Formats: sequence, C-alpha cells, structure tokens
Amino acid sequence: MLRLTLAQARRSIGRLSAAGIAIAIGTAFIAATLLTASVMTRTTEDALLASLAQADLIVSGPDFTPERIAAVGQVPGVAAVEAPNRGFLQVSGGGRLVFQPWVTVAADPRLQAIEVTDGRPPAVGEVAVPTPTADRLGLAIGDTLVANVDRWDPETEQFTQEPETLTVSGIVTDPSGAFVATDGALLVTAEDAQRWEELADVGNMVNRLLLLTTDDATVGTVQSAVTEAFDDPDVAVRTRSEQTAYEIEQTGGAANVLTALVLAFGAIALIVASLVIANTFNVLVAQRTRDLALLRCVGASKRQLRRSVRLEALLLGVAASVTGIVSGIALAQGALSILGRVVSDVPLPATVEVGPAVVLVPFVAGVLVTLLAATVPARAAGRVSPLAAMRPADAPSVRSRGSRRRLVLSVAMTVVGLVLLVLGMIAGTASILLGLGLGILGGLLSFVGVLVGAVFWVPRLVAFTGRTLARRAGPAAELAAANTIRNPQRTAVTSAALLIGVTLVAMMSTGAETARAGLEAELDREYPVDAVIRSVDVSGDGLAEADIAAVERLSGVDQAVAMRGAGFLLSGEGGTEVYGRGFGADPEEVSALVRRGLADDLDARTVIVPEALAEIGGIVDGDTLRVAVELPDGTTGASAELTAKVTALPGTQVLLASDTFESLAPEAPIDTTWVRLDSNGDAVAAMADIQELFSTQAVDVGGLALERAQFDQLIDTLLAIVIGLLGVAVVIALVGVANTLSLSVIERRKESATLRAIGLTRRQLRQTLAIEGMLIAGSGAVIGTALGAFYGWAGARTVLGELASDVPLVLPWWHLLVVLVVALAAGLLASVLPGRRAARTSPVAALAME
Repeated sequence: MLRLTLAQARRSIGRLSAAGIAIAIGTAFIAATLLTASVMTRTTEDALLASLAQADLIVSGPDFTPERIAAVGQVPGVAAVEAPNRGFLQVSGGGRLVFQPWVTVAADPRLQAIEVTDGRPPAVGEVAVPTPTADRLGLAIGDTLVANVDRWDPETEQFTQEPETLTVSGIVTDPSGAFVATDGALLVTAEDAQRWEELADVGNMVNRLLLLTTDDATVGTVQSAVTEAFDDPDVAVRTRSEQTAYEIEQTGGAANVLTALVLAFGAIALIVASLVIANTFNVLVAQRTRDLALLRCVGASKRQLRRSVRLEALLLGVAASVTGIVSGIALAQGALSILGRVVSDVPLPATVEVGPAVVLVPFVAGVLVTLLAATVPARAAGRVSPLAAMRPADAPSVRSRGSRRRLVLSVAMTVVGLVLLVLGMIAGTASILLGLGLGILGGLLSFVGVLVGAVFWVPRLVAFTGRTLARRAGPAAELAAANTIRNPQRTAVTSAALLIGVTLVAMMSTGAETARAGLEAELDREYPVDAVIRSVDVSGDGLAEADIAAVERLSGVDQAVAMRGAGFLLSGEGGTEVYGRGFGADPEEVSALVRRGLADDLDARTVIVPEALAEIGGIVDGDTLRVAVELPDGTTGASAELTAKVTALPGTQVLLASDTFESLAPEAPIDTTWVRLDSNGDAVAAMADIQELFSTQAVDVGGLALERAQFDQLIDTLLAIVIGLLGVAVVIALVGVANTLSLSVIERRKESATLRAIGLTRRQLRQTLAIEGMLIAGSGAVIGTALGAFYGWAGARTVLGELASDVPLVLPWWHLLVVLVVALAAGLLASVLPGRRAARTSPVAALAME
C-alpha cells in the first residue's frame, strides 16, 4: 500500500500542492511569529540591560544613604559599587537650546552605560556630550557651552536659572541604546551633579545600586551575602537576568500579549487550512472512487484504504510543514535585516535565533491539523463499496435526530454567547478585565454557534440569493442555486472558510475605527488643544508676537492663539478660595480653536472654569465668582465679579475674555500660545517645525498632537498587519472554494453532459460554476461582514468602557466594501479551473463514462 499511496500522491500532486500551500502558510506564520517574539524579547532585554552596564547584581530599595552604600562595598566578593545619578539639563550653544539627560562618571568604567569615544572623561566644570548634541549645537572638544542650572530661592519660593559655562572634554556614544529615546546623555562629574542638586534644593534619592563581583566569587554567593547585609524586606538584590524579568513583568508583558495575538491569527490560518485540506481529500476520494472500488475487489480492506489516505495526509503534512518552517525563518530573517538597516536608533540582533520551539511547534501543529482534516475523507474512502461509486451525501434534515441536536446546540450556543457579550459590554464600564473575559467567552460561543448551524442557514441563504438572481441572470443562476443546496454540508464548510476570515477582518476594521472615534472624542474632551507653546524664561519676557505669527504661517498649522497669563484667585459664596492659572484670549478665536465646544460660552462677563478646579473650590455652573489677580508678593490685585461656566477643560487653567483679562492684569506677558493643527496635515512634521522655530528660546512645546498622531499611526499599522494576516485566511479559503467546485464537477459529469446535449453551451456551463462560486463566497462574506461589524463594535465598547463615556458604532464602509468585492472576486477566480475542466469534456464522452 505504501507504493500505491506514493503513486497516487504523485498523480494528484497539483491538487495536493494547493492544500500543501494552505498548511505551509499557516506554519510559516507560526514560525515567523515565534521568531519575532524571540527578537522582541531579546531587544527588550537588551534595552533593559543597557542601563545596567556590566553590573553583576542590582540592588533596589528605598533611599540608600552613603553609609549603607559604603557598607555594601565591604561585603566579601563585591569588587565595585556604583550609585547611578542622573537628571536633566538645559544646555545651549551655537544659538540653539536642547534639553538633555545627564549621568555621572562611574568610578569603575564597567558600571557606566555610555562610552567616551573621543577626548577624555570630564573633570569638574567639564562635560562630555553625545554626538547628536555636538552636531546640533556645533560643538567640538575644547569648546564651551552654557548650562542653565535651576536654583531655588527660599525667599520668593520660586526657581530661577543660573547660567554656568562648561567645557567640552570629550564625545560620548550610547552603544547599548540606554538613552536611545533622547539621542544619548551628557556625562558630568559627581561633584558638579551634587552641586546642582544643592542649588535646586533637591536631595539625591538613590534607590538603585549596581554591583560588580570579584573574579573568585560566584554571583549567587555574593547575592546572598548582600541580602543578609541589608537584612531589609524592602531591599531586593537581583541578578541581571532576574532584574530583566522583573522589569518586563512590571511593563505588563506587552510583547507576550502581542505574540499571543499574532499566534492566534496563525492558528486561525491553520483552522481555515484544515477546511481546505478536508475538501481537497474529499475531491481526491471522489476522483479515485473507481480505483478504490477496484482495490476492494482485489482484496484491499477498509482499514488499508483508510490507512492509505492517512499516510498520504501525513506525507503532505510533513512536506508542507517543513516548507512553511523554512519559509517562516527566511521571512523573519529578511524582515529583521530590513529593519536593521531602516531603524538605526534601536539596537537589533543581526540574526534570528532558531530554537527547538520554532521548529517543533509549527511542525507538530501542521502535521496534526493535516491528519485531523483527512480523518473524515479517510473514513469515506473506507466506505467505498466494490460495486458502487461515491454519491453526494444526503442533505441534513431538521427532522432527523442528529440534525435536531445540531440545531438545538447551535441556537443555545448563539443565544448564550450573545447574552455574555452584552453582559461583557455592561461589565466593561466597571472592570475592563471582567468585561473582556465575558466578552471574549461570549464572542467565541456565539461565533461557534453560528458555525455549527451553518449547515442550516448557509444553503438556504445561497439558494434564496440564487433564486433572486435567477430572475435577471437566467437559467445559469438558477442551476447554480440548485447545485449549492445538493450537498449542504459541503457548501456550509466551504462558506465557513471564508466566513472566518471575513468576520475577523471586518471585526478588526470596525473595532479599530470605532475605538479610534471613541478615543478621539474622549481625547478631545480631555485634551481639547492640539499643541501648547509655553515660555519657561524666568525673565518673564514671554513670547514675541512675531514668533506667534510665524507659527500660524507654518505648514500644517491651522490656528495659533496668543494668550496672556497670570495667577488668579477664585472664590464664590460659601466656596473655598482656589488658585488657577488664568489666560486671556479673544472669545471667537479660542472658541474656534478649542475642540468639542468647551470654550463656546466665553464672553466679557464669564470665566471658564475646568471641572477639576471647580470640584476643589465647590464651584457650580452659573455661580458668581470673585476673580482676583495674585501679585508676586502673594497679595491680590484687581478683581471682578464673573459668572462661572464649568467645562471639561484640562488641568486648573481658567479662561477669561481678552478685554476682561487686560482690565485685571494689563502688564501680564504673552507666555502661552494654543495651537490647532490642520486635521489633514502631518502632525509630526508640524510639531517638529514648531520646535525648530523656538529652538533658540527657553520655550516648552507640548500637547496631544504627537500622541494623537502616534495613536492613529499605531491603529493603522496594526490594521495593516492584521488584515494582511487574515488575508491569508481568505487566500486559503479561495483554494477551498475551488476544491468544492471541482468536486461538484466530478459528481455532476452526467448531469453536465445531459445539459450540454440539450443545448447548454460551454460558456453557460462555466457561467453556472462561476455564479455558484460567487454565491458560496458572497454568502460567507455578507454574513461575516455583519458578524464582524457587530463583534468589532462590542469589543471596542467593552475595552473602552472605563475610558470613554460614549462609543458609537463606526463602520469603515470602504474596508467592508473592499472585503465584499475581494470575496466575490475570490469565488469567481476559484471557478475558473473547475469551469474549464467541466466545459472541456464533450457531451458524448461524458455520457460514455457512466
């Protein structure tokens, strides 16, 4: 039987190749996903280890005093101890300003994350700068730069900035990426750092120590000794690997969640592939019916025939899985190589690390799925009688005992799943974890219920659509509709392959767009201003009107409103006097700039009070408030009686009309500008242009524009990845539709020949199969789109229940339309080869075969 099985496999290599491609795609995704997860884990670990330099042990805990640090250095086996100290410093040179983090020179170079590549480490009054900073400020070794050091004035209780000249002693690099987010860090002496902290009246809170062990000591022994030396439950002594694992756990394991998500898509691809494989072997069994019957006549047993089909499936699973694994490894390595050249600021490994799991998991999954998918066709092969060919399976009837059980199970699972889904949306407003748990369980139950009952509703839907279409398309559509319900089980399984892929595509698209709309509405409410330009110049000169006009002329900027600022005290009848930073602006301008109408009610007799400040001061909408200017000496100046309008403006900033503000604080400078960006422009480029415009001034440029742009980019990227992955399921389903139509051609040879004999043309026969393929694919696509839209909205509402008060359903019409068109095109494309095969045989030859 082995030789016979191999011979049969060679004769059917074309059809087996289609099924093999399906399983290879699934295993390739799993292998590539595992490798991607490995790269993500290694990159994350490298990033976390970067700040630890070459430390063998990391001690974390409350504030470590100099005495405790010295005591650690006396523990046997400890070679060096470093208490990392870092902060931020504003430095200027060449007419430009930058904010840069600084770190102190380590006593032992092995405990220092950045390296001096040119020049020497700094002495007191010197600094070593990273290459990007040196390029930006036009600095070379021996040049000087000005550092603006914060100084706390206890008399005025305010910070002032003192310029201090530092000499550049060297250029540093960040080889391990410890400061990749800030383009490196300045290197200064511990003496200078301590002096700056004393000027700012801030203590040096040391909560981490880096330890090196001696060559003759084991890390575990020293770890135990240091733990005993502290004898403090709040102090943790960890090795490098333990510290990395701890910090990854603290981040919530986001990489693991993403890996699980992508692996789920790989599993979906395998599930859809199993449907295709089952259809493929059904076709093969149908094609070999007479061969199988002849084998039975010459003595082959049912067990031998079943074993032959299973062996063929095993060979297919092994070959396809190996191909998929090799392809997945090549895909992951290629992507890593491209990323390594494109993303230069993130240290990435040069090669992927192929471990046992990368090979075994997809291999076992691919082989098992193939064997399971071939189980039913193998049993069908064993049932072939020596004297009879295979006929189409009888359509299930709800009157039969088995069908009634299936129907009851389908309805029960769907109803229970929908109830859990609704409960998940309700619970999500209180607890996102509870809501997600109920929602995922409900979604799975209801979707499986729909799939279990597909054998009942898919053929009826296809038949109804076909009869409706037949009124305009003629007999070809009527024949196609009749053919689809001759074997409801096969039609349902084929349609389910597309249904799974389309449902997930529609779910992700709808969920992403709904989440985007809900979050943007919430962001508009919480952060109604795109960008805020704020002067941090302690001289109090504020922002120049010419610079504000220049901001408004920038590409991507829609509007910029200059605002004078001063401190105000607000008090109402029976309320608590509260302090808020007040700004004066033209009511019409600020109303057009602020989102969601949060400043529409501003006029000369009104003060806009944010909800947070109103809650502190017991202020309610419509209260009459005494609004008084707070002078620098702590006393109050001019005041006015204004009506409070409480809105959801962020923070504790109050708004006054410009005329009202100038009557209270006529000398206040323009220290803030609110900016609204063009909704169709590039927010990232616009913010970069604004920052470049103020690069020579002590100005802080912030706001939500970058976060909003990054959020939109993240959603678009995830959508592209997800739709790409799930598109594989649609491609695999395409093979399934082609297999179903091929099986229909085999089973209906006599019927097709009879139709040809009575006048049906080859074109009409091909048209019949094309319509049949489009009916099967279209039905799965329509139901999948409806289900996906509902699941996507329910999922977004559940996830955002705690964050957004309103999550309306937003349908991505273009995405859904493209999905429907692609599904119909897939059905049409799948019918090409079976249609040509059916039309090639003459009526006489086809009839003669029976």
